[in-house]
Amino acid sequence: MRSIRPLLTAASAVAALTLTVTACGPSEENAGDKPSAPATAQNPADKIKIPEDLKGRLKEHGIDVDRWRNGEWKNWDRDKWLREAKDFVNPIIEDLWDPDRMRDAERPDKPVEEEDISGDEGVTDPTPARVRARAVDAKYHANAPESGKVFFDGPEGSMVCSATVVQDPAHPGKSNMVWTAGHCVHKGKKGGWYRNIAFVPSYNDSALSTADLEKASREQIAPYGVWWADWVKTSDQWIAEGASTGGAGAPYDFAVIKVTPEKGGTTKSLEETVGSALPVDFNAPAVPKIAAMEATGYPAAPPFDGQRMFQCEDKPGRLSLKKEQPTMYRIGCSMTGGSSGGGWVAQGSDGKPALVSNTSIGPSTAGWLAGPRFGPEAKAMFDEVSKKYAGQ
Repeated sequence: MRSIRPLLTAASAVAALTLTVTACGPSEENAGDKPSAPATAQNPADKIKIPEDLKGRLKEHGIDVDRWRNGEWKNWDRDKWLREAKDFVNPIIEDLWDPDRMRDAERPDKPVEEEDISGDEGVTDPTPARVRARAVDAKYHANAPESGKVFFDGPEGSMVCSATVVQDPAHPGKSNMVWTAGHCVHKGKKGGWYRNIAFVPSYNDSALSTADLEKASREQIAPYGVWWADWVKTSDQWIAEGASTGGAGAPYDFAVIKVTPEKGGTTKSLEETVGSALPVDFNAPAVPKIAAMEATGYPAAPPFDGQRMFQCEDKPGRLSLKKEQPTMYRIGCSMTGGSSGGGWVAQGSDGKPALVSNTSIGPSTAGWLAGPRFGPEAKAMFDEVSKKYAGQ
């Protein structure tokens, strides 16, 4: 697991690892040095869909479309790893995320070693007491219909995060937008966009055991379908500063995904399909005015296995990594890697439940989680994606 950002207890130093779970795969240092492997039975070339505008974008960066069809997406050569905001491409590869691949993406590696960071100069409240995560009752669709899992590929292998279906003001009642963490879609300062990004709402809706999932069909694991990213936007700060260690960029660690169903033939939006979407509050109350926050996710690092949904509820405190950057929310929670990007819900400025943050960082001891407080940067990011598809 590259996953959790450990915190040192020294007053002036916080160390943290991004909450991202990886499957066993090539190391980051060597991933881009090898030629891509040929297409496998799990990603047949004849099932890939590449819109014309995406073909053009690939060609602009010297990426041959036919080679992409035959597994070129596995080539993580840094010169061809697209990283700029405008360069996102995510052609659909039907059936790539089959049950086996989804399960394999949830088997974490060992944690990365801790790194110190300095600059804890803002307002930071005492470390919260550990809150034991509680399992969400099945069926998840009845209890947390907006929640699900994000699957994606990176140099280290297949990875997972958590995410939330959110309301789109441009399409009331018919949203195709999902909220997650920036580090679940983009590597940050030392890399580019991840690939094959897809969202599965109510993953393992019936809370089947790991043993039962070995025999489960794709429909049982993904009862509301697999939804691929059409477009993704994260903050400019995450792209410029984000790191897998040290907490850099964490106050801006958020992203929004515009999705489309993997299988055509449906006119229903994601929101209509799952029956719900949460509003995003970009002016949430300050910590002293919030009685409680509820974080939802699919923790995958031990003692969890990534197959079931959990929640933590706690009164938030404040965590400041750098004086000049926004202060983050922090709650006590035992969830581990894989819960990254999962939604934090609180009573919004209008008194109704709203998404006010997402899981970003936490200690290797899994005692607490921290998430960014949504502000102008998050709103500008969200509005850009909403407006991009407003006429569609």
